[in-house]
Amino acid sequence: MKILAFAGSSSTRSINKKLVTYACSLVENSSTEVLDLNDYEMPIFSEDRENDSGIPSLAQEFFNKISQCDALVISFAEHNGAYSAAYKNVFDWCSRINAKVFQGKKLILLATSPGPSGASCVLTTAVGSAPFFSGDLKGFLSVPSFYVNFDMENGCLKSGAVNEQLQLLMIKLNR
Repeated sequence: MKILAFAGSSSTRSINKKLVTYACSLVENSSTEVLDLNDYEMPIFSEDRENDSGIPSLAQEFFNKISQCDALVISFAEHNGAYSAAYKNVFDWCSRINAKVFQGKKLILLATSPGPSGASCVLTTAVGSAPFFSGDLKGFLSVPSFYVNFDMENGCLKSGAVNEQLQLLMIKLNR
């Protein structure tokens, strides 16, 4: 199974990228490509810009990456209760190529933050909208208090209920 993973963040120290990378390491018999949204920086989407210049080649490249995988794992950063501007911009451009951005792929959605809510607001939005963009949602998980629950030195969740929930969730990609 080929998994495409990324964090919905442009931070070079993204805790969501650490989480999504660890989560994908739990899937047996798979290969994972972890994308960095910084590699897909484009002008801010607008219809005027699309009419004047067309769809950026980076948007097509990102969309093609999705088409070439079997499953997607995304971990969302929460900026003021919503998607980060970096994720939203890539998503908006890709939706102009095809509104079915997730292309029927198996989808696991994650989110984390340093605080106790674990970016649950943005995760709720993502979960609710995934079917409209042709995501085959297999499950989702919010990881609260990232620095309490994640072992930065070893790059993994500490033992406990949250780690067990993530392991059970990632097994769903093999079904």
